[in-house]
Amino acid sequence: MSTKNPMLDDLAGLMTGAMGAARAAGEEVKTAGQARVRAMIADMDLASREEIEALKAIAVQALERVEALEKRLDKLEK
Repeated sequence: MSTKNPMLDDLAGLMTGAMGAARAAGEEVKTAGQARVRAMIADMDLASREEIEALKAIAVQALERVEALEKRLDKLEK
């Protein structure tokens, strides 16, 4: 046997609404936080991946040249 209690129905409705509102507020806070972090990162003067790769290639070339010059110097010293 099942009975409907309007007060319990109202309470369940309020709880469901509160859960939805809390979820929406959580999503809004998350979105605002992400936007703030992106803005902070954009304000920093960070190098792009392409710039890092270019500097890495230059460093490798410089090290290779230093090694070649060291070998040449060793030969000249002998």
